[in-house]
Amino acid sequence: MPSHPLDRRIFSVRPITVPAPGRGLDLKVKVTAPLSGRDLPVIVFSHGNAWSMNGYEPLADRWAAAGFVVVQPTHLDSRRNGIGWDDPRFATIWRVRIADLHAILDNLDDILLQAGDLPERTDRERVAVVGHSWGAQTAGAVLGARVFDAEGKPGEDFSHPAASAGALIAATGTGDTLTPLAVEHLPFMRPDYSTMTTPALVVAGGKDQSQLSTRGPEWFTDAYHLSPSPKSLLFIADGEHTLGGIAGEAVAETTDEDPARVALVADTVSAYLYGAFKLDDAPWAALGNAADGDGKWSISSK
Repeated sequence: MPSHPLDRRIFSVRPITVPAPGRGLDLKVKVTAPLSGRDLPVIVFSHGNAWSMNGYEPLADRWAAAGFVVVQPTHLDSRRNGIGWDDPRFATIWRVRIADLHAILDNLDDILLQAGDLPERTDRERVAVVGHSWGAQTAGAVLGARVFDAEGKPGEDFSHPAASAGALIAATGTGDTLTPLAVEHLPFMRPDYSTMTTPALVVAGGKDQSQLSTRGPEWFTDAYHLSPSPKSLLFIADGEHTLGGIAGEAVAETTDEDPARVALVADTVSAYLYGAFKLDDAPWAALGNAADGDGKWSISSK
């Protein structure tokens, strides 16, 4: 589907420690990149709840093979840190997650330096932030989305000027239909997408039924419908929350295991970013032509 080769050799370096004063635990990241190539664009990826920099290899490896440098942090909510909902630190983790992405963007040169010869092979003017689930809300904040407070007023601006494009995979919808569970433990899941002006791709599944919202799968399309242009939407009719297994092969969270669906998500993000970065429009055009009439998946843009 994409016009860029997916068989190029890649490598990973981990862990790399990123300065993050006041965080309590060190911020560590993993870098995955092609062994060859120059002017490589960057993806900073925010994982879903409980995961770490070691997850989402089906995405990270495929993006690296397509020519991206992928940086993955381990956020505080990673299961390896043991910070549950009853931990006093949990209430502010959503802010620490955003701060993690800012720290990576602010220290990108040093991160690349610790990963070998990447400083001279990376294009720091073409940086995207991407996330899945809670990570999608985290990435959305860096792209300009805000969080409504209890009175319905939008909060502070967390956008970062280094992020010029992004992708939100299974992103939290508007928070006026949160379940009691979400209201009690995740009250920050009330995004305001009206200020998310950065170009972005939204990916949603037609069978993604969240326990955090009383709405159906359309909840995960809010980031597309409620944000200003330019935006695109990949809608996968049979996709559930991990969209075929993007977090990893045969993991417990994968309820709809489908390697082809994972490849579709990865390749659509790659194609979108190549177009958004004005590097190559051909992969995105090819995806548009490949979306046939069987209803399995579709692409919309505004």
